[in-house]
Amino acid sequence: MRAVAVAELKAPPQLIDAPRPAPGRNEVLVKVEAAGLNPLDWRIADGMLDGTVPHEFPLIMGVDFAGRVEEAGPGVTRFAVEDAVYGQRLSSPVGSGTYAEYVVVPQDAPIAKAPDSVPLATSAGAPTAGMTALEIIDAAGLREYESLLVVGAAGGVGTFLTQLAAAHDLRVLAATRGHDQRRMGTYGAALAIDVQEHPLAERVRDEYPDGVDALVDLASGPEEFGSHAELVRNGGVALSTLRAADKDAVYARTVEAINFAHTSTPEVLEKLAAEIDSGRVIVPITTEVPLDQAPDAVARSKAGDARGKTVILA
Repeated sequence: MRAVAVAELKAPPQLIDAPRPAPGRNEVLVKVEAAGLNPLDWRIADGMLDGTVPHEFPLIMGVDFAGRVEEAGPGVTRFAVEDAVYGQRLSSPVGSGTYAEYVVVPQDAPIAKAPDSVPLATSAGAPTAGMTALEIIDAAGLREYESLLVVGAAGGVGTFLTQLAAAHDLRVLAATRGHDQRRMGTYGAALAIDVQEHPLAERVRDEYPDGVDALVDLASGPEEFGSHAELVRNGGVALSTLRAADKDAVYARTVEAINFAHTSTPEVLEKLAAEIDSGRVIVPITTEVPLDQAPDAVARSKAGDARGKTVILA
């Protein structure tokens, strides 16, 4: 089968021929229709998990996928051949990823029936970003608040989070790098702020002189996160997805600081599918590329040039 892999950590991704995998007990073989591209993919290929879990090479990249069950191994009860499914494939050893024509997934992994209301390939853009956004809503208790500042809102997680927050009646200020006002407006943002043209603190203070209720920062290191947390009102919450929050810092007021840790389960995937099928959330696919162009798409993601979600068609 064709796949996109790295020969060693930090090596450039390349299109290769790889053996087609076979499912074992309690596993399903999925014929991949599309794989979703996430920054997590190239971070793993660059060694993010080195020293923590075994790796196998060539390391096939990718975590998110959507496709149809081609074969069910012994003991499989959750799925049947031809089921349309979507989910994540991230287990030890790292290397059997989703940028490929086929992937084997344990039935108890984060995998679920795909949403009915969108094309199957579109579903591939949802698992990691969508589940992360859903879990952030709960982790930060965002349903209790009225205003939310999202930093790094133009990426996959940010666009899902903006939609989910707006659907729960939060007024979302979306901080982006570039002219994303119209696109973020379609996702429910009340205001999109291009931080390359306007000082973020000034625009937020214009809207909320006493500070916003909540901050979700998807992009900043500790120093920048601290500056953004200063824009949160007393008693609010500031969450980082990059472990940039200093829980001992007061950030000038009494602001709860959270370092978010993502966990994936079939139940969260099922909840995400329900959100998509309800029409409250659209999967923000901006780019579709064939498998042989995946290395270029990865390079754009690493350079920070990607907007929305990219899916790789197998």
